[in-house]
Amino acid sequence: MPFTLPSRTPSGPRRRTLLATAAGAFALAGCSTSEPSTTETSGGGPSAADRARARAARDSRALAERYAAVITAYPSLAERLRPLRAEVVRHTAAFDSGSRASGSPSPSPSASASESAVAAGATPAPSATVPATEKDALKELASAERTLADQRTKALLDVPGELARLLASVAAAGAAHAYLLTEGTK
Repeated sequence: MPFTLPSRTPSGPRRRTLLATAAGAFALAGCSTSEPSTTETSGGGPSAADRARARAARDSRALAERYAAVITAYPSLAERLRPLRAEVVRHTAAFDSGSRASGSPSPSPSASASESAVAAGATPAPSATVPATEKDALKELASAERTLADQRTKALLDVPGELARLLASVAAAGAAHAYLLTEGTK
């Protein structure tokens, strides 16, 4: 006996349509969530997001100063390190501009002056000693980039959407910097 198809067509939407609609609704709901307030309701102090943003800006500023110290100690590495340092300076600015937009106080004048000096390529006062060889200096910078990228990745769980996206982006850039710093030095 030959197989025959049922004569009636199913009523209502198809399974694929329902799944696609549910996925779309979920994506829209995830994109339209409101950000939490920037201050805690109980004490009026900075929120966890503001503290994370300030810490990220401070860490990026310190990393930019490390790059500048290595460039000063080893001018032969300048061409290789300047683009990476410039990127770290942009990360600092992104974290700082977000804290000003959320109503947090701006960084101290000395930090801003230090940041401007690093951005302009001026020689900073080295806060730490530079390793004795170029290879060790590159390894130290790569290690600092990796450590910072790991810290920022862990912080993603504790911050709201926009800051989490910024931290994720900067962490990925830090991991790429670590790779570029170690490439060819093995």
